[in-house]
Amino acid sequence: MRIIQFENAGKPILGVVRGEQVLSISAQNPSLTSVYAAFVAARRSGKRLQEFLEEIVSHAWEGGILRYAHLLDEGKVRAPISEEPRINPRSRLLVSGTGLTHTGSVEQRDEMHKKEATTNPKSDSRRMFELGLEGGRPPPGRRGAAPEWFYKGDARILRGPGEPLDIPSFAPDGGEEPEVAGVYIIDDQGAPCWIGFVQSNEWSDHVTENINYLYLAPSKLRTCAIGPELVTDLAFDDLRGRCRVFRRDQVIYDSGELRTGERNMCHSLANIEDHHFKYPQHRSPGDIHVHFFGTSKLSFQHRDWKYQDGDVVEVSFEGLGAPLRNPIRRLESSDEPMTVVLG
Repeated sequence: MRIIQFENAGKPILGVVRGEQVLSISAQNPSLTSVYAAFVAARRSGKRLQEFLEEIVSHAWEGGILRYAHLLDEGKVRAPISEEPRINPRSRLLVSGTGLTHTGSVEQRDEMHKKEATTNPKSDSRRMFELGLEGGRPPPGRRGAAPEWFYKGDARILRGPGEPLDIPSFAPDGGEEPEVAGVYIIDDQGAPCWIGFVQSNEWSDHVTENINYLYLAPSKLRTCAIGPELVTDLAFDDLRGRCRVFRRDQVIYDSGELRTGERNMCHSLANIEDHHFKYPQHRSPGDIHVHFFGTSKLSFQHRDWKYQDGDVVEVSFEGLGAPLRNPIRRLESSDEPMTVVLG
């Protein structure tokens, strides 16, 4: 099932994509205006989200049908998951990720960090990747090696299709990270519930990270994008994707084929999920988690240009619907340092 959240006449709408059409769930049940609302209703009825929505979709052909291309062209499609304070004012959305999961990513990170290696021929990045190769796929019932984990932000940094990805005034550059991310909601009993997969651009700052690998954490504190669709029945096995960067309608970067999914990773999906949700604070009932699973290729090590205002990054993966496209926006502000005032 391919689920989207969009606006129509200024109102939030939940829809399901079927071919070139969007069937409005909200037209059949006005209380279901978001994925979160549908999840809560599904749990109350004792059903999984997809099963719950399938029953409504069977009636949606009778009305509330819209053209998907029109919604995309008009900029009406939003990120496919969002906080819902009207339903649960205590719910929070956490954005995080796991790095060094793909062979390509460790090779590029290793190149960044070679200058940190003196007597030891292996960088920390290489050693972390090898820990995943050795113990990232544990048998059922056992805990494997912990992957790299990073904090990205909260709901305020999450963008949908067509929304700008920012380069702060203090940042030397931005950097695309085409990935697949998982969306999870914690139920009333504190159990993490997988909702689906989304295309994503885990926008970061590789120039800052390249200064010193200990700058990885602040380099991740940037906006990011997911969507347009949330897919609930995709096998995360071996997925092909592509990333392109456009400048004034000309392609200035083309990744070529990207590969992700468990066949192309050193950690199993179950191991990544285990190490994310083992922390009690990540199992607060009602919370939403968007977790990035890593990328296999970046443009950073191969380009001689920097991102400009108005560039557009396009990310696409097979089985995940329409491409995710986001313009780049350079923010301008004073270079004066921040001053903390007395409260």
